[in-house]
Amino acid sequence: MARVGVVICNYNKEDDVLDCIQSVLENKYQDIDLYVVDNASTDGSVEKIVSTYGDQDHMTLIVNDENLGGSGGFNTGLREALKHEHEFLMCVDNDAQLDENCIGALVEHMDSDAETGIAAAKIYHLENSDAIQNYGSLINWKEFTVESIFANRQEDGSLPEVIYSDAVPACALMIRTSVVEKIGLMPEENFLYWDDTEWCVRCTMAGFQVASVAKAQALHAMGAKNEKTNTFPTYYAWRNWLKFFLDHTPEHLLEQMAEVFLNSVFNLNYSCMYRNEPNVSHTVMAAVDDALHGVYGKAGEARIFPVEKEYQGVNQILKGKERVLIRTNEFQLYANQVKEEILHEYPSLQVQVLTPDEAAQNSEINHAQTAVIELCDTIFTVTDLSRKKYFMDLDGNVLISEDDAISVMHYHAGRENFIFSHKPLFLQLAREIGKC
Repeated sequence: MARVGVVICNYNKEDDVLDCIQSVLENKYQDIDLYVVDNASTDGSVEKIVSTYGDQDHMTLIVNDENLGGSGGFNTGLREALKHEHEFLMCVDNDAQLDENCIGALVEHMDSDAETGIAAAKIYHLENSDAIQNYGSLINWKEFTVESIFANRQEDGSLPEVIYSDAVPACALMIRTSVVEKIGLMPEENFLYWDDTEWCVRCTMAGFQVASVAKAQALHAMGAKNEKTNTFPTYYAWRNWLKFFLDHTPEHLLEQMAEVFLNSVFNLNYSCMYRNEPNVSHTVMAAVDDALHGVYGKAGEARIFPVEKEYQGVNQILKGKERVLIRTNEFQLYANQVKEEILHEYPSLQVQVLTPDEAAQNSEINHAQTAVIELCDTIFTVTDLSRKKYFMDLDGNVLISEDDAISVMHYHAGRENFIFSHKPLFLQLAREIGKC
């Protein structure tokens, strides 16, 4: 049997990591060595791991003196595993839980398909185990992002047993040791995010395929990138997003890439200005500047800021209301989330999510007592500025006042000016990075 070196990287998730370790140890495939790397946690993770699994055979706990990020943490364990005889290596996130057949199914696929360099589990949402989180991802060269092919699809058993794609997440990923010897370890300069995508691309460039295997299943929590106290995740998500496409975009697509990124930067900045929350904007601009100047690794000074939560858009709508009607067409999941958040803050309100047909039947509305909220992708492209109803977008921005309407009116001109003025310098720096 092929021996597998399994690496778990942990940072400040004391309960999650114990569940993760247990799921690895309970796998039916037992020809493994487990390496648990702690990235200088401050929440008692190390003590809990030692007290629970300290005497576990074939398990090694490595405690880093500082937080080396996801890629640095995984590489710490991978380097240790490479000192021993392992045909395959595996990365597992601390908030993932493997099915008991997961490791064996990945080994089985690797043994049967020599062309596969990386194989990942079929990932389901930990919060909703019937919904797929990732079963292969594709690089979108029009919108310059990576898209999970079957994200949020309810499991119905109809998908192929194996999917080959551009990338898979590192939350439950197996790689051949021989491939690591060719392409290297995870890119530590990323520190966090996009390192697994880059690793998969390097695997493909080396002549191997990237697979997702249905028989190998895992659960994984979402929301890791959601800002809670500071802009730490935002910095790495934006910097490494741009870094990836600076590294891989061909010359003939460079202008298109510049427009897509500048459009995204403008949208973010405009939203921050609208909400009077500048810290996220400061972080994103610093991330873009670092990416365009080849500054990677752990974030430097004046990059991470506290998250501001002063915007009171929804609260302004709900003052004096007894009832809330949320209209939506394509944003049903978000509508339900908004409903729960409103009820959490205002438990006495009557809150109802309406489909378009139901909304049409509620034409007689007492607006003095009822707030009608229509969900949209972004309020800045809304054309109905009559303010007879409230618009709310996926970022929580709300169109309420006359000043809000004026901001929406100025959006298009502001965006065109921003892209026009920043594009030449963006392209210059992108081409200089490409020559390095």
